[in-house]
Amino acid sequence: MAETNGTHEPVFLIFGKSGWIGGLLQEELKKQGATYHLADARLEDRAAVIAEIEKYKPTHVLNAAGVTGRPNVDWCETHKQETIRANLIGCLTLADVCAQRDLHMTYYGTGCIFHYDEDFPVDSGKGFKESDKPNFTGSYYSYTKAIVESLLKEYPNVLTLRVRMPIVPDLTYPRNFITKIIKYDKVINIPNSMTVLPELLPMSIEMAKRKLTGIMNFTNPGAISHNEILQLYKDYIDPEFTWSNFTVEEQAKVIVAPRSNNLLDTDRIKGEFPELLGIKESLIKYVFEPAAAKKEETLKAVREMRGR
Repeated sequence: MAETNGTHEPVFLIFGKSGWIGGLLQEELKKQGATYHLADARLEDRAAVIAEIEKYKPTHVLNAAGVTGRPNVDWCETHKQETIRANLIGCLTLADVCAQRDLHMTYYGTGCIFHYDEDFPVDSGKGFKESDKPNFTGSYYSYTKAIVESLLKEYPNVLTLRVRMPIVPDLTYPRNFITKIIKYDKVINIPNSMTVLPELLPMSIEMAKRKLTGIMNFTNPGAISHNEILQLYKDYIDPEFTWSNFTVEEQAKVIVAPRSNNLLDTDRIKGEFPELLGIKESLIKYVFEPAAAKKEETLKAVREMRGR
């Protein structure tokens, strides 16, 4: 693969610059003092994608583009063509253009393509491996993501990262998984694999530098339930906080598409980064301890967000 652009330093090109993960990648690369550029092209526009790559001559492409829907993945159920265009055609176009130029591409995909079943029961400790075939297509979002992951395996230059229920320290950021469940009147209570972005995103940049390829379960080791997270919020931030649960069947009455719940195996990522913290330890270090350090400010912001 192309190692440099006349230098020995990597040059990153980010697609999805206005998205959540794209923005966080910019912050991280800037923090590292890395050379990076922001692409403007829509992924499905092959000529524009080629023009971006010829303009910036990257050594590494980071694909954080795509649609998840607003306010949530239910949007994809009624916008199927837009979902296909962004999550499938666009992603494959970028991978193909990179492959033809021997460029490494990191794709921030999803792990929401599996769900617990008889072979992978809840609380069994048995996680889905990178080699396992997706078994969840309950939402159109997950359906397209499972298809594109399968097709990307044919490209030897691509690293696919399975992100799940991403979390950041800002407890009022609307796409933060913790923010979502703090706002809900009722939550289900199922253990899940999750991605603590402040710990894992820097590792993804290192993965790109190492030119890792194939599929990587991009989550912290272990699973944590909704109730456990809300209890941490109660312990660290708001001792008066309360919540209630409902069943998956009750949840189904208030959403359009089913949601994925699973545990992903983390042997591969732990092999690359043995220092990676378990999910609860990571949440405490990267989210709840920093929030507790400015407790009054955090509590005020969260209560304003919740309208209480």
